[in-house]
Order: sequence, then C-alpha cells, then structure tokens
Amino acid sequence: MKIAVMGAGALGGYFGGRLAAAGADVSFIARGAHLAALKAEGLRVESPLGDLHLPQVKATEDPAEIGPVDLVLFLVKLPDTRAAARALAPLLGPETGVLSLQNGVEAWGWIGEEIGAGRVMGGTAQIPADIRAPGVIRHSGPFARVAFGEFGGAETGRARALLAAFEAAGVEVSLAPDIEVKIWEKFVMLSAFSALTALTRLPIGPVRENPETRGLLARAIAETHAVGRAERPALAADYADRAMGFVDAAPAGMRSSMLDDLLRGRPLELAYLSGAVARLGAERGIETPVHDFVAKALSPFASGAPKA
Repeated sequence: MKIAVMGAGALGGYFGGRLAAAGADVSFIARGAHLAALKAEGLRVESPLGDLHLPQVKATEDPAEIGPVDLVLFLVKLPDTRAAARALAPLLGPETGVLSLQNGVEAWGWIGEEIGAGRVMGGTAQIPADIRAPGVIRHSGPFARVAFGEFGGAETGRARALLAAFEAAGVEVSLAPDIEVKIWEKFVMLSAFSALTALTRLPIGPVRENPETRGLLARAIAETHAVGRAERPALAADYADRAMGFVDAAPAGMRSSMLDDLLRGRPLELAYLSGAVARLGAERGIETPVHDFVAKALSPFASGAPKA
C-alpha cells in the first residue's frame, strides 16, 4: 500500500515505521525539528516489542510532494483537525481512504465535512508512546493495539488491505464492525485518564494508588460512560468497570499525551476531552462535575503555558 502519515508524531511515527519496515510505501508529513531529523537520520523506534531504525524515510511538510495515496493515517492533534483535513487534497485519489486514529469522539465528523464522509474510517490506538527526541519514538509499554473500521460496518476492500498491512507489520489489530462504539470505549478510559494525570501532573500509578485521586478517576470514568450510553446505547452497561480494569493494568509510569503537552507548554486537547464530556453531558442533561472541574481548572493552560 501507498500510505501517508498526516501527523507523524509519536503514534504516527510508531505505526508508520512498523508499516514501512514491513514493506509498505510510507511517507511522513511532519514539521520542525522532527522533520529535519527524519530527513537527516531517518526514523528510530525504541520499543519493548523490538527496536527499529529506518535510516532513510520519505518525509515532507508538503503533501503535494507525495501525491495520491491509497490510505492516509490521520493523527494530528484535535485542534488542527479541520486545517489538516483541508491540506489532504493532494493526497486524495478516487479511492483514497482516511483513517483517523485521533483522540476524542468527534474528529471523524469534522474530517468528513472537509473531504467527504465516504472517505473517512474511524479507529482507536492504544499505545504508550512519545517523541523522546526529534526522529526518535519511545514506546514505553508492552502493547500497541489498533482497532478500526468503516462507519456503518461494511467490510470494504480498503479496510481488508489495511488490516493485512498492519498484520504484516506485526501490529495487534482488529477490524471492528461497530467502530463508533469502539471509539466511545476508548474515550471512557482516555478522558478520565487524561483528566487525572494532567490535573495531578502524575503518571497513572500514583493516581490510582491514592484513595482520593482513585475515587476521582472512577467518577470521571462513570461520567463519560453515562454520556457515552446516551450517545451510543450499544456501549456496554458494564464498560465503566472494564475501563477501570484497563487503568489498573496499565504500566505505573504511563501518562497521557495531555500531561506531556502540559509539561512542555504546548496547547492541550482539553476542550475535546474533559471539555467535550462536560459539553455533551450538558446537552443530554447528564451531570459531569469531575470533568467540568478539570476543564475549568486546566483552562489557563489550554492554549499553552500561560504568560507570567
């Protein structure tokens, strides 16, 4: 497959690197120091599942240099979704699909409004990873999972081709018949995980071990689950308990990308995580006090480090 990675950060670098190593024709769209490192030194992945070094990779900041592809892995930060979707135009051939593996529960709709809903597939990625240095992806856990599918559940040729490509790359992957439910399942866990790790500036281990913060974490999970059940009734009634089980099984040092962004003074996806839970809850008449508090408490950092 010819694949473009729009947003070649930690997740884009990891999955794009694995796909490229397995023989896919992968181009990375990046910027700044990360792009410069990719061009000069290639891509490195440090991982308990096996290190990887690709001395030469295709990397650019201009999609027009790539041309039409079979599939776009779309992994930009949520505030950049619409602008990045409009920038996809040179990559889009008649049959090109765009797979969003972003956080949140709304991005696929925004992408579809820009390029046509029929092109968009939804997905989730579960992987603890960050950019250790420009051109270097650090994968810090024993898992790297992807679930994806077509909205509506059809098993299309492009979905089967991407499934085969991920499998060839050694990625733990599944084709989901109801991807919207899968996205909400991830959101139940991720919104709470991001909220509490960012609020406390701690990885998940100390958060879940302290009775007070564990209680807040459980309540945040329950809030998102209640909103999710209102939005997607097929979301399992017991999924809040299962999400807490995932949090308990996570490596103690695991922290959210929102905490990483907070510590580095970068803009946060706050409005699309706790902010979205609070907003969607209000629309449904569901109280979400923990997420509402987190959204307000972290709001001075939403656009990056506040000026002194």
